[in-house]
Amino acid sequence: MVSYSAYESITLDVDDGVATIEFHRPEVYNALNNEVMLDLSRAFDEIQLNRDIDVVVITGEGEDAFSAGADISQYAGTADEHDPLQRDRQELFYEMYQKPYDCHAPVIAKINGYCVGGGLIFAMYCDLRIAVDDAKFGVPTANIGQIPTGGSTWRAVELVGEAKAKELVYTAGMIDADEAERIGLINHAVPREELDETVDGIVEAVQDTGREAVKNSKRAINGAVRAGSLEGAREQEAEIWWEQFATDERRELVDEFNEGQ
Repeated sequence: MVSYSAYESITLDVDDGVATIEFHRPEVYNALNNEVMLDLSRAFDEIQLNRDIDVVVITGEGEDAFSAGADISQYAGTADEHDPLQRDRQELFYEMYQKPYDCHAPVIAKINGYCVGGGLIFAMYCDLRIAVDDAKFGVPTANIGQIPTGGSTWRAVELVGEAKAKELVYTAGMIDADEAERIGLINHAVPREELDETVDGIVEAVQDTGREAVKNSKRAINGAVRAGSLEGAREQEAEIWWEQFATDERRELVDEFNEGQ
């Protein structure tokens, strides 16, 4: 196992093709401040340089929270006191939220408790979200007189639809894991004692397939989401399909399949 050092608020370990990131601010429910976001940014840069990584798993220390969102102390005061620093901070958050989405490997949010505000936004930009069945989810920005940021309005509508996204934001309310699974916000809600096994099973399943095929499938699916039209999505998909078709991995796996018939 390789452990990357010099992070202040997270850890990054890589073992057998799996990168694990863990938030380490349990005393504040793993809230996201500037330090955390800068650490995360560098961690994903490290991951992006290692193409042997097949899957990334992100979780929070402790049993209370994946992340309870932004550190609200950083928002106190008048707008004049924050300009232009706050504009730069929001740009940093947006860039960070994009990194799991654009990462070459699938990214799994392993949600072990509260997943709120900026923490939920970050989880929404991961590829998969697996949560304990007593987790809570919400976007309570209206409670502090703010609106969601970081491109989260677009991402929320994409995941759960316009009506449900508006309900979550307008009411600043919380939903439980069963409701989050029902509306498509998370993939699975599982008992706490099954969280590790469930995530490990998904990781194993990913690594048992064509690993480059998975990564190129992620590129194709993300491209389809962003294309805005069937024609645009199909054009990019066809290019990625041919890239994958030309790989040794595809040839070897097809041969193995045919030999097994």
